[in-house]
Amino acid sequence: MKAVDVRAMTPDQLNDELAKLKKEQFNLRFQKATGQLEKTARVKEIRRDIARIKTIAAEKSAGSKA
Repeated sequence: MKAVDVRAMTPDQLNDELAKLKKEQFNLRFQKATGQLEKTARVKEIRRDIARIKTIAAEKSAGSKA
């Protein structure tokens, strides 16, 4: 997921996407624990996407308050 795509989203869309990514992260952790995880790089991608969404959401909320 690119930052440009995330910036184009509304706050509601950001929250929905964040919830979806957290759910996927939870599922990946279970797969790792049971030895079923095939794409190990996906864990890193999800973690970075979550951080990217949180960062841009914080920027948007700070920008709207100022």
